[in-house]
Amino acid sequence: MGCVKRYLLMLAMVVTSCALPLECATLERLSLDDMINRSTIIVRGKVTASWAAFTGSVIYTHYQIQVSEQFKGAGRNSVEVMTPGGTAKGLTSSYSGSPVLNQGDEFVFFLWTSKGGITWITGLTQGLFSLAGEGGTDRTATRSASRELMLDRQTSRQVKDSTLSMKLSDLRSRIAATLAAPGGVK
Repeated sequence: MGCVKRYLLMLAMVVTSCALPLECATLERLSLDDMINRSTIIVRGKVTASWAAFTGSVIYTHYQIQVSEQFKGAGRNSVEVMTPGGTAKGLTSSYSGSPVLNQGDEFVFFLWTSKGGITWITGLTQGLFSLAGEGGTDRTATRSASRELMLDRQTSRQVKDSTLSMKLSDLRSRIAATLAAPGGVK
């Protein structure tokens, strides 16, 4: 009987450890217009450098972005963006929903700057539109569907995210139209 009890105890411990909360993110699903209005800066740019460092007890990765086109916000040649997670002083942390960018990657970045002066990606991965191909006259901008738990702002119910893809010229026009509309946040 002792062997069975030990087995059941071990089984309960394994099941409990598997059921413990995992590090994950719950995101508010943002429409394109939400992202345009909530962002303080929207730029097209290329990742030129990255480094990770502790801020307090949390590791953040800093990305330097070389701006090639400005859609919203004050004109800048470059911007530094922070995301939670990374490797610093031999320690690694990762946060679900936090994007990892590579040097040379080009995106349309939807960004917001906090009162403390730190610039973040709006909605984590929701605020990144990758640009397919090199150069070209009208590249395609794509925001991949997030794999994170997403909630609808009005109903607080879980919703499934979907990929959003459009020509860069259409994205430019949509940003301009949203900002020009009554209630648009410039």
